[in-house]
Amino acid sequence: MPMLARHVLAIAVLGNLTSLAGAGKAASGSGVWAGEAQVQSAPTQVTRRIGAIKAISGNIITLTPDSGPEVAVTVQPATRFVRIPPGEKDLKNATPADLRDLQVGDRILAGGKVSDDGKTLMAASIVVMKLMDVETRKEKLRQDWQKRGMGGLVSGVDTAGGTVSISVTGFGATKTIAVHTSKETIFRRYAPDSVKFEDAQPSSLREIQPGDQLRARGARSSDGSEFTAEEVVTGSFRNVAGTVSSVDATAGSLTVQDLLSKKSVQVKITADSQLHNLPPEMAQRIAMRLKAAMTGGGAGATGPGASAASAPPAASGQTAEGGRPAGGAGAGMGGGMGAGMRNGGTPDFQQMLSRMPAVALADLHKGDAVMIVATQGASSGSSTAITLLSGVEPILQAAPSASQAMMLAPWSLGGAPSGDNGN
Repeated sequence: MPMLARHVLAIAVLGNLTSLAGAGKAASGSGVWAGEAQVQSAPTQVTRRIGAIKAISGNIITLTPDSGPEVAVTVQPATRFVRIPPGEKDLKNATPADLRDLQVGDRILAGGKVSDDGKTLMAASIVVMKLMDVETRKEKLRQDWQKRGMGGLVSGVDTAGGTVSISVTGFGATKTIAVHTSKETIFRRYAPDSVKFEDAQPSSLREIQPGDQLRARGARSSDGSEFTAEEVVTGSFRNVAGTVSSVDATAGSLTVQDLLSKKSVQVKITADSQLHNLPPEMAQRIAMRLKAAMTGGGAGATGPGASAASAPPAASGQTAEGGRPAGGAGAGMGGGMGAGMRNGGTPDFQQMLSRMPAVALADLHKGDAVMIVATQGASSGSSTAITLLSGVEPILQAAPSASQAMMLAPWSLGGAPSGDNGN
């Protein structure tokens, strides 16, 4: 599963406990939150911690918060427990629970009085989200992103109309799709210097800029030209296509001479970076498609050089695996959530990428051709690799300009997107 997709899923499934932090007062009339209601009568003493359970010993829960140091949560006889399913933003569907229901890995929101040193919290209330419930929801979201996800490069933003125009590029074909948003649409944005979607922040339509990568989950129109988004994930990424100038495996970095900018680009490799090698026969096939498309062989072309534009259009309502219209131009950038091939023989490169052989930084050498999607990087100019693909010499020789951003998308890194912060 693509890395961004995995990260987005984690965000989608693990975040809504925060919105419940203020829900205790509203629900106190049910009796479940009576303990917290009493604590709230003294606002200066109320502290809440949200995170995952690291250990349980007797009535002491060791909590690893989403931010800050570990805290020992002490369960008292009067502590009120309630369990909620992932995705809930209030306590309407909460059910009673107790300490015996908790396990390592479960997510909790603990409210109560904290010690002066901040290391202990005397819990008046605990909201529980079971790990198995989280995993179940993540799987459902992953499937939903596969069925109803799409993405591409932002070409325009109409903030007044709530519409984002994106360009979806395949082998020789580019299609513009209008992504419609509303006040219910969830927006998140990828951090500029991180390859982890856990670092993504809540965002808005106004933050989206032309050139951004966008992925959305929602409903596509019958002709595929419009998309109504329930959720939008965006980010500004750097695409590099060129040859390796030097490799420092010890420092975890390499320098690439970018073919388009003619500049040297330093790229950091981390444990979260995905490095793959493109088999020679696959590189040759892709190069043939690109070359045919650039020489006008796309329309009506058949055989090995046929481009995505030559794929027959789907009948109304017909879709290929992954929920996109069969054939067409959805196979390139941002299209990697479905099966390995689209109807008409158009490769879904992002899915194919996940199956390609992994390589280590030490396997790369000076002169090797690579294609990289990386973070924008800090002011120093250094970027962190999200995805690196080697073995692309035939592609760069056939179409060096077309290779830029067409073949790789940041969503191959992890996330799915998938959804919201799911808590």
